[in-house]
Amino acid sequence: MGWFQRLNPLAPVRQRVRQWFLNRLPASDTLTLTQRNVYILPTRPGWMLGFTLLLLLVASINYQLNLGYLLTFLLAGSAVVGMHVCHANLRGLTLHLAPPLPVHAGQAVSLEVRLANDRSKPRFGIGLGVVSQRGAKGDDGLAWIDVPAQGSETVHVAWAPDRRGRHATPALTAVTLFPLGTFRVWTIWRTAARVVVYPAPEAHPPGLPPGEPQPGHAAVGRMNSSGEFDGVRAYRRGDPQKTVVWKKAAQAFAAGRDDLVSRDTLAMQRQQLWLDHASCGASDLETRLSRLTAWILMAEDQGLDYGLRLPGREFAPDHGDAHKARCLEAMALC
Repeated sequence: MGWFQRLNPLAPVRQRVRQWFLNRLPASDTLTLTQRNVYILPTRPGWMLGFTLLLLLVASINYQLNLGYLLTFLLAGSAVVGMHVCHANLRGLTLHLAPPLPVHAGQAVSLEVRLANDRSKPRFGIGLGVVSQRGAKGDDGLAWIDVPAQGSETVHVAWAPDRRGRHATPALTAVTLFPLGTFRVWTIWRTAARVVVYPAPEAHPPGLPPGEPQPGHAAVGRMNSSGEFDGVRAYRRGDPQKTVVWKKAAQAFAAGRDDLVSRDTLAMQRQQLWLDHASCGASDLETRLSRLTAWILMAEDQGLDYGLRLPGREFAPDHGDAHKARCLEAMALC
């Protein structure tokens, strides 16, 4: 039991009630706010204002103060008008969640939400954030934004998944206290999008493994200790730019030389780079996936074709963003 539950014995009950309420909400990546899904309650300053108005009313009745009546009903009318303005400030907005991009474990997912306002009046002080799993009250961590009249604005909300895999995006909340801060209007939005969290790459991985010879060819090229392919030769006039080793060229330019090297495509065609889960040199599953992730990023950075072997799955050698995404997603769900 956590410290929060020890201080608040009702926390487990509130958590179950909150989860029951969230499960009743329909999951959707687009939500239009209406009277049915917008809620309003007084804030602490609002309750204090109500208590003050009650004292003013009692004192005005007791001492028959006409100016006291005037002040009491003037403040009460302002509070009532502020309640309607606050509720209308959120009601009628349309929220749309863009599909989140994959991230590596340990990184925060950026949830991009577009707020559309089709009315002729702007919306001020709209806060958007992730619903707290612990249920703590307060508006800390919200991203605040104003939405122009008949326009839209985009806000980014950060959310940090706790592990790799495919995760459902968390429930979001939209809040406003405008104009007086005496009422809090909010909504709870259960999103339907899912995000893939790749394994975290190893911080200091070893060099890429040696290439495996293709059938009928002997192994000729290897990966050096820095993870770069050794099968290179001097640049020849007419070599395509994609075969130039630009990393080595940058090092040569920094040293005052202008010699270029190109990859030996014939040597590369005689071997294949395979990243094997069973022989990557790590002990536990997470360390192996972390090393394989680092190797994939390293091979992509060098423009190498690489294959991936996982338990029960195999991806033929290739390169590019689509191949990298397939490999990383397979390891995320491994």
